Amino acid sequence: MPRKVFVIGVGMTKFEKPGNSDRDYPDMVAESAKAALADARIPYTDVEEIYAAHVYGDSTSGQRAVYGLGMTGVPVMNVNNNCATGSSALWLAARAVKGGLADCVMATGFEKMAPGSLREVWTDRESPLALHTQAMASLRGPGSPMAPWLFGAAGQEHMDRYGTTAEQFANIAHKNHKHSVNNPYAQFQQEYSLEEILAAPAITGPLTKLQCSPTSNGSATAVLAGEEFVDRHELADQAVEIVGQSVVTDMADTFDGTAAALVGVHMSRAAARQVYEQAGIGPQDIAVIELHDCFSTNELLTYEALGLCGPGEGGGLIEAGETTYGGTWVVNPSGGLISKGHPLGATGLAQCAELTWQLRGTAGARQVEGAATPAGVALAHNIGLGGAAVVTAYRSAQRGSH
Repeated sequence: MPRKVFVIGVGMTKFEKPGNSDRDYPDMVAESAKAALADARIPYTDVEEIYAAHVYGDSTSGQRAVYGLGMTGVPVMNVNNNCATGSSALWLAARAVKGGLADCVMATGFEKMAPGSLREVWTDRESPLALHTQAMASLRGPGSPMAPWLFGAAGQEHMDRYGTTAEQFANIAHKNHKHSVNNPYAQFQQEYSLEEILAAPAITGPLTKLQCSPTSNGSATAVLAGEEFVDRHELADQAVEIVGQSVVTDMADTFDGTAAALVGVHMSRAAARQVYEQAGIGPQDIAVIELHDCFSTNELLTYEALGLCGPGEGGGLIEAGETTYGGTWVVNPSGGLISKGHPLGATGLAQCAELTWQLRGTAGARQVEGAATPAGVALAHNIGLGGAAVVTAYRSAQRGSH
């Protein structure tokens, strides 16, 4: 029978603009991992396996990253799943505990990126996304970077089909920038008006620069453990249970001829449905969500993929204030990728950290009402094109779950 899996410790660095710091990634991992171990109240020697998440760097960058914690002989597996890398490492770590292969496992994510906004992960000629780009090549403007082009096309498609407005997409960026003001780990902590967001330099489709996630340096780490480990170390007061988790890769309907499918809407929908079934929950049970707002258009599309509303209703959801404080859900209280930053390997684990703090009731000025209660459930969504969608549901262990 599968074992329960708990997050017992989390830590992260402040996400920073590349070029603003000389710190190398082993220094970042040392900070986030030591914070996670201190949070878990355990020594590094208790960690039996490590999954190291990164997109850039050498194949054994994970080993170099964690050797600063000690050289214990612990197995280190390097994970690369594009922008879903951090959550993919978390999924692997959780499976090791769930399957009884280990009692205490670490997932750490990091990235040291090159300066410059909207940087491509691969060139078109070498890209594993070749099928995606070929499928929509007729829509792509000359010289347009691949990622914003795909997500911009998906936003324009939503506007054409459902009447969604540029203001509604900009409202998402306005919300997330406003949320980031209270997050000391965020790369940007500045609030912008809706008018400033709309007037920012145009990128592609409805997207302006302030609706796009930046390149970032940073690290985030989570320590996971089984139920016996939690009890033995008296960690139930802070443990957060992973009650549902799914990874879905591209399916045949990814190439159904729509831009929305190419940016992962069908993968996200399938992963969310699997998690809801595993956890015995629905969207109405969730208090707080960290989702992959690499661009404002993707946050709106993800509202619909996660079942927060019906097809074409995402614009109305943001306009009605349903995804911020005082609404039905608080989405991206951290500021999301748009404001918090997007160091690819760390992103999914930073989502884990934020939701762990929310369920513990320790998120400070970002705290979401109803998260740290017996009914409090949190949801994370992380996507990487090429492709993988990872959805994870969390609940606080001290609420009587074990």
